[in-house]
Amino acid sequence: MSIKNNNFMRRAIALAKHGMENNAGGPFGAVVVKEGKIISEGFNRVTSKNDPTAHAEIVAIRKACEKLNSFQLTGCTIYTSCEPCPMCLGAIYWARPDKVYYACNRVDAAEIEFDDQFIYNELDVSIENRQIKFDQVLREEALEVFKVWIQKNDKTEY
Repeated sequence: MSIKNNNFMRRAIALAKHGMENNAGGPFGAVVVKEGKIISEGFNRVTSKNDPTAHAEIVAIRKACEKLNSFQLTGCTIYTSCEPCPMCLGAIYWARPDKVYYACNRVDAAEIEFDDQFIYNELDVSIENRQIKFDQVLREEALEVFKVWIQKNDKTEY
């Protein structure tokens, strides 16, 4: 990794430390870079915002998309202080950056009691056997909206 890449990762790590020291949430930070410049930053704000989705990567992705006026991060790179959790991984794939660099890994996170393995395990379990109960209701009514979507001529595809 180049010196410049190291500097971007150091910024993500500094954000992790900042958020932690200010009791915003867990020790996680992220930056989004485009054309060699940081365009957004985020640190974990789960506990301070009472928002379980306010992970560093999600915060940084939301800010970057707003700044770019786009729902995709094509041409961008994400630097995150820890390997993304399953939620952040999903958001990253939906945002479509070109690359992700991470510092700590999921084992490191588990060692400080941020263990996401139960979620990875749930992804392999059939929906009827998951720990949280899922019941399907009103499928036919919801399918009507899908039918309209597929025929919609002015939709923005993604």
